[in-house]
Amino acid sequence: MKTLYLIVPLAPLIGAIIAGLFGRIIGRAGAHWVTTLGVAVSFVVSLVILRDVMAGNTFNGNIYTWLESGDLKLAIGLLVDPLTAVMMVVVTFVSLMVHIYTIGYMAHDEDNWPAGSRAGANSYQRFFSYISLFTFSMLMLVMSNNFLQLFFAWEAVGLVSYLLIGFWSNRETAIHANLKAFLVNRVGDFGFLLGIGLIAAYAGSLDYATVFAKAQELAGMTEAATGWPLVTAICILLFIGAMGKSAQFPLHVWLPDSMEGPTPISALIHAATMVTAGIFMVSRMSPLFELSDTALSLVIVVGAITTLFMALIAIVQTDIKRVVAYSTLSQLGYMTMALGASAYSVAIFHLMTHAFFKAVLFLGAGSVIIALHHQQDMRRMGGLRKYLPITYATVLIGAIANAGLPPFAGFFSKDSIIMAVQAAQVPGATFAYLCALAAVFVGGLYSFRLVFFAFHGKERFRETGHGHHDDHGGHEPHESPRVVTVPLILLSIPAIGSGWLIGSFLFGDFFAGAIHVDPAHPAMAQLQAIYTGVFGMIAHGFVTLPFWLALAGAATAWFLYIKRPDLPAVIRRKMALPVRILENKYGLDQFNEWFFAGGARLVGRGLWQGGDQAVIDGVAVNGSARLVGWFAGVVRLIQSGHIYQYAFSMIIGLFVLLALWMNRA
Repeated sequence: MKTLYLIVPLAPLIGAIIAGLFGRIIGRAGAHWVTTLGVAVSFVVSLVILRDVMAGNTFNGNIYTWLESGDLKLAIGLLVDPLTAVMMVVVTFVSLMVHIYTIGYMAHDEDNWPAGSRAGANSYQRFFSYISLFTFSMLMLVMSNNFLQLFFAWEAVGLVSYLLIGFWSNRETAIHANLKAFLVNRVGDFGFLLGIGLIAAYAGSLDYATVFAKAQELAGMTEAATGWPLVTAICILLFIGAMGKSAQFPLHVWLPDSMEGPTPISALIHAATMVTAGIFMVSRMSPLFELSDTALSLVIVVGAITTLFMALIAIVQTDIKRVVAYSTLSQLGYMTMALGASAYSVAIFHLMTHAFFKAVLFLGAGSVIIALHHQQDMRRMGGLRKYLPITYATVLIGAIANAGLPPFAGFFSKDSIIMAVQAAQVPGATFAYLCALAAVFVGGLYSFRLVFFAFHGKERFRETGHGHHDDHGGHEPHESPRVVTVPLILLSIPAIGSGWLIGSFLFGDFFAGAIHVDPAHPAMAQLQAIYTGVFGMIAHGFVTLPFWLALAGAATAWFLYIKRPDLPAVIRRKMALPVRILENKYGLDQFNEWFFAGGARLVGRGLWQGGDQAVIDGVAVNGSARLVGWFAGVVRLIQSGHIYQYAFSMIIGLFVLLALWMNRA
């Protein structure tokens, strides 16, 4: 089986290498065929591995040892268990759909580049190489069995996302967005690396199994410099890394701007892969997090803040991709709350269902953008339902699942999270529960606002006056080609039905050995006690508060954008201050620009003037030159060329030496 395990990450890597290095030779068709085939092979093998894992077969072993230093061994290895197998299937399936979709979406990518641009010459091949390389990096991350490999894959995911977000490098906004994503993630990664360093220092190993076996021993230690409980310090630092990668408040600011990348990247990075890496990592580290209620409390509170406050921003966005982006932030907050409630399997369950319905929403938004000749402003849409029937149907499915309405996939995972948070007994759980309920209403509102604003009502795509790309080409919008709609349809199927796997996914022994939950944290036990099967949960869902809140949000969207489309403008005028706060995203971007960017410029100017000019140039360089000049002037006084002066100096020197010798004697 080891060969099969290696095929999963290596197949996309081989495709990426061929498309990247030999793109000119194999051409556009060759690039998309070789990368898509590589990911397809990876997906099929992942299904085989999942079936084998469900039969009780797991693997944890090193492929080769990189280096040894004393008792510390650094190796490249694989861990294949139920948690890994689920992530492998989700990542490869969504990636496969994105590869197929990209063939249609990027078919005319040369139009996005200036004529004769070198960067645009092989952009199509380069893009496929990047997304295949991204898939490889994510697979290595979820299959790693040690912290070193986890960190390298973690950084590789960040690096390739930088390349993908700024793919259209001729656009200043794209360059700004990928730099922002890179820098914000470095903040999180600094904490992540410190956490790994503490593990290496105190556990003496970077192997998961060895560290987890020493978890109780680590729980009795304190961090030497601060006196903090060691496990708490490790978990908080690891979670800071997750906050950056999974875009949790306040390190979420990079994700909305990353919409500057091509739409397939939004689906790949922000639905199933990069942003879920932090959720996966915390779930993998459950044996450590279960030993620190302080860390769990931080996790649940940060998740709650992200869930509600990012959902609120979504209701004022007019860019269709940014609405879905802020929806992603809110849904990631749900997953994080589940982690804080010790409901790790529920977080992974929502990760899976969210990957499907959010990929549908992103790719559906891309289909609309194609039809409207790269128009993204929903104020220039409306009435698209009759022009894009397949896109409309799939986006509606994604919106229903995103709102958490039964019997679609999002209902099962979202309601499970809310019940788990309600049952949690860590500080901050009540606050998180209230935020989750409020976010349910807001989620229903922004999900159906997108549907009604873009696909219903008055046709506004012939109007002018809203932003860029006002020219729709003089053609009626029409449905996207099959290479775009088929992935949408295929992703819609699990967006509807994947939630029905809840029984075996959450309440069996599926994650036994992969996820550890301490008996002192009762959320999962209480969930299992009230679970009455799929149909029982659906029936019960219709009488629960989350259902009526989501329905109220959807009804509010219908009233505002179908029944009374004049009201949103009135509300914006009457509530100008709250709307402005939301449109400015709570001022976090401005604060970061003023405090961090401005502070960095101030520090840099101080280092330049005080360090470079004053110390280095003024003292080290110019000061050395002046010192040498002064010394040379002094030496020049005694270098007269007169022999009697030299003889006199020698005699004086001799007397000095004799005096020193006599004093010592």
